[in-house]
Amino acid sequence: MKNILTIAGSDSCGGAGIQADIKTFCAHGTYAMSVITAVTAQNTCGVTDVQNIDSKIIEAQLDAIFTDICVDAVKIGMLFDSKIIHVVAQKLELYKPKIIVLDPVMISKSGYKLLKQESVGLLISKLLPLATVVTPNIPEAETICDMKISNEDNAIKALYMIYSMGAKNVLLKGGHLDGEPVDRLYDGNRIYSFNSERINTKNTHGTGCTLSSAIAANLALGYDIQKAVELAKMYVLSGIKNSIELGHGVGPINHFYELYKKAGLNV
Repeated sequence: MKNILTIAGSDSCGGAGIQADIKTFCAHGTYAMSVITAVTAQNTCGVTDVQNIDSKIIEAQLDAIFTDICVDAVKIGMLFDSKIIHVVAQKLELYKPKIIVLDPVMISKSGYKLLKQESVGLLISKLLPLATVVTPNIPEAETICDMKISNEDNAIKALYMIYSMGAKNVLLKGGHLDGEPVDRLYDGNRIYSFNSERINTKNTHGTGCTLSSAIAANLALGYDIQKAVELAKMYVLSGIKNSIELGHGVGPINHFYELYKKAGLNV
């Protein structure tokens, strides 16, 4: 069994962050481990507060995992501030995991900032060069590139810019653009386009976390980057189509739909 580590924040309602990552790893038949960087108070209506974890505890969590267990892949999510970014980058440079999927989490769907603005530059300089693949959405790519992305030409320009910052592969998610969503993957040689249908549902909480975690799991299982993204997108699409009605706001996707179906459960 492959062992996958998520380094991210906790979501108290279970739809995103650490909780979504663990569910995704398990759904892919891999063993899930976690280093928690922050605790968020959130539900389907949004994030109301954040408490970051002391960087010394984050460092201790990372050392505990890497000195004892073989880590086949790492997924990085919410890091919140510069101290946390420094610690995570330092430890990844020390332990050198072969696969690192960076989801540059910056802002929640409800508009709560999950990465301090002054820390964006450090994330770019310290973590992008370590990433096997980075998975920004359009607003995140706009922040990284300091440019407006409103069409396909802008999206392609952003792909090249982010790749030049050091990531081995860049997956730019296109869901924020008009029309049917198109995600674009650039590996330094060519651009692969992944077309999707736009599902008529409000329940999309945790899609970004889930996609990056599914990519990490698929890469650990031996798929190449193009196939890993393709399979991850299929997994997320199934979760959205069979999303869960929970709370009064944006509900979560269904991470275990296929498993529930095999078990004969109507969930």
